[in-house]
Amino acid sequence: MQPSRRIRPRRVAALVSVTALTFAVSTSAGTGHFTAGTSTVAGAGPISPEHPSALRPCMITGRPTIQMSEGVPTARGYSRSTGTVRALTVMVDFPDAPGPGRALDRFDEFFPQTQDWFRTSSYGRLDYRPETPISGWLRMPKSFRAYGIERGAPFDPGYRRLVQDIVVAADPKVDFREYDFLNVLVTPNAGPSALDTVLSVTFAGNTEAPVADGVSVANASFVYSRQDDGSGTYHRTGYRVLPHENGHVFGLPDLYTADGGAAVGHWDIMSEDWGANNDLLGWHKWKLGWLDGAQVRCAANPGTSEYALTPLAREGGPKLIFVPLSRRSGYALELRTREGNDESVCRPGVLIYKVDADVDTGMGPVKVEDSHEDSGGCTRSPNVHAELSDATYGPGEEFRDEERGVKVSVLGVDLAGSYRVRVERG
Repeated sequence: MQPSRRIRPRRVAALVSVTALTFAVSTSAGTGHFTAGTSTVAGAGPISPEHPSALRPCMITGRPTIQMSEGVPTARGYSRSTGTVRALTVMVDFPDAPGPGRALDRFDEFFPQTQDWFRTSSYGRLDYRPETPISGWLRMPKSFRAYGIERGAPFDPGYRRLVQDIVVAADPKVDFREYDFLNVLVTPNAGPSALDTVLSVTFAGNTEAPVADGVSVANASFVYSRQDDGSGTYHRTGYRVLPHENGHVFGLPDLYTADGGAAVGHWDIMSEDWGANNDLLGWHKWKLGWLDGAQVRCAANPGTSEYALTPLAREGGPKLIFVPLSRRSGYALELRTREGNDESVCRPGVLIYKVDADVDTGMGPVKVEDSHEDSGGCTRSPNVHAELSDATYGPGEEFRDEERGVKVSVLGVDLAGSYRVRVERG
C-alpha cells in the first residue's frame, strides 16, 4: 500500500467516464430540473451573466467532440450552478453489503459540509439543497458483486443495471421532477477501499437515461468507499469527494491525469479531492457564473496593461485576468491566499495557469506554471501535491512565454492584500 502522504491517482479508466453512456442530460433553462424524457440534449447549462464585448476574445471554445471542454460558456446539458439547486440524495445498499447503522449517518458524512463548501466557493451564489425523501437504505435487488462494478467505468452493462434498479426502487417514493441532479451515496462496505480502487464517478452530458415520472434522470454522482487516507483527517476532509463529483454535474472536467495531480496540484478540487481543503480555480468560477463579467479582465490587445487582483477567496473585486493565445487557449491569472476554502495555501501569490478548451477531461486541460520548479514545494500536508504548492508568483517575480510574446510581472501588494500585475504582449 502507498504511504498516506502519497497521492493515489485515479484509474485511467475513470478519466473518460464522466460523459459515458449511462445518463442523458436534459435540463430546463427555466427550472434546471429534470425535464420530459427525450434523447436530445436540451436546455441551458450553468447560468451566468451576459458577457460584455470586451470579454469575447477571452471566451475560448473547444471543438464539439471535446469531452467536458473548459470553454466559456459551458456547453448546454449540465445542471444549473447558481440559485437554488435541489440534489436528490439516496443512500444505497445491497443484500451482500447491508448498510451499517443508520442511512442518515452516511448522509451526515457529506452534509452540511458539501453545502458549506459550495456556499463559500460561490460567494453565496449557489444555494445547494440536498434532499432525502427516502431516509433509510435503498436496498438493491441484486448483490453488489452481481453488478460487476470494479473500476467505476460506466460502460459496463452491470452499471446500467444498477442505475435502472435505483430508479425502479426509488420511483414509488420520489417525484424526480422536483430535482436538479442525483447523488447516490453507496454503503461504504460495498467494494474495495478507495486506497485500492477509486470507484466514485459522475455521469453527465449524455443522451441515454432511464426515465422516471416522465423525466430523464440526468446528471448523477456516485460515491462509494470512504476516502480515508489514514492521516486522521477524514472527519474534516472525507466529504470532499462529493463536491468534486458534483463539479462534473455542473460541467467541470477532471484536472488530474494519469500522473495524478502533476498538472494542477492542489489548486482545484477537480484536480485533488483528497486531504486538505481547497477551492476551484477562478476560471471555473467564471464558467459556473460565480464571477461577474466585471470581475474578469481580458488582456487580448498588444502592448502593456496593469491590473489589480483581489484574493479569490474574498467576495467582490477583480478576480481573474485572462491572456488569450488563440480561440482555444490562454493564460489565466488569479490571486490565491490562505482563506476561505483554501486552507492548504502555503505561499500566497498570483497563480498562473494555461487553459486549453480543446483538451478532453482527464487529459490535462489546465496546466499550472510553476514559479519554483523542482523546489519540492512548501507544504507537508498529507495528499497535497507538494511540488506545485509554491507555484504562485510573488512581488518582484515574472513569468515569461518568449514564444508567445507574453510577460507577466507581479509589481506589488497593498495593505488590503490586493496585488498589482503588469501584462505585456508583443
